[in-house]
Amino acid sequence: MEIQQIRAFLAVADELHFGRAAQKLHMAQPPLSRAIQRLEHELKAPLFVRNTRTVRLTPEGEALVAPARDILAACRRSALAVASVGKGETGRVRVAFAGVSSHVMVGKLAKRVRETHPGIEFQLSSSHFALPAMDRVMRGAMEVGLGRWNFIPEALESRTVANERLVVALHEGHRLSRRTSLMMADLAGEPFVTLPEHPGAILHDYLRRLSNSAGYAPDIVQVAPDSQTLMALVAADIGVALTVSSVPENFSHAGVVFLPLDDPADVIQLRLVWRKDNMSPALRQVLQLSESVLPSPGPPAD
Repeated sequence: MEIQQIRAFLAVADELHFGRAAQKLHMAQPPLSRAIQRLEHELKAPLFVRNTRTVRLTPEGEALVAPARDILAACRRSALAVASVGKGETGRVRVAFAGVSSHVMVGKLAKRVRETHPGIEFQLSSSHFALPAMDRVMRGAMEVGLGRWNFIPEALESRTVANERLVVALHEGHRLSRRTSLMMADLAGEPFVTLPEHPGAILHDYLRRLSNSAGYAPDIVQVAPDSQTLMALVAADIGVALTVSSVPENFSHAGVVFLPLDDPADVIQLRLVWRKDNMSPALRQVLQLSESVLPSPGPPAD
């Protein structure tokens, strides 16, 4: 059974006249008659009673009308679905992200996608660390990653969405908490709490390099599994923590004070990444939306 046969059958069923049905389909009458005959042969049942004056549906033909209309409707829906995917109106975009500040950003992007492109399935996947998020994008398990990385592989495209500075989190009763800023040398002898060390851990790298430059090795007394637990340890006065400026901007914890670090350090970039070879129209729509929701910052201040 072919779609053209279904169209031919419905045209005749609607018109009950082969000539008018042929005109409706913009075809000659003999090919229309042959299409009906082939359909009847395949179904092993007569669909029309024909004579020189009238055409009417047989019981078998009447039974076929509703399913035939369903078939054509399904074909139209299929064509629309394919067209919608091609335009980026439907599809799936999965986002892997890491860090407290990222939660707010991906939430804003998810809200905009839902408002403007409800046909796009926007899935979020949180990770404690940025490197696994990048790996998932590289493997094609995610379309977009959001995090902080020291390097971007050649296979990935990226865009900076925030420039961050290093800050120190201290208990509000800490002896240094009333300062306006700190140097790493001020923290010599202080107990530190940190996130787990892993390949690509930017904050661990800064902690060791800056403390070594200040003449000491950091005394790490406890490791927290995530940023929220890390701030809870600071609030409990277990130790001080090195983090980034977006954390106090997007996260508050009673009993914690954040002070900027004056030691020379590179600006830390929070970036979106995606595969260069991913041609998904839905991904392109999301990336375009991200440019207004999460615009690239201007040049970092000196």
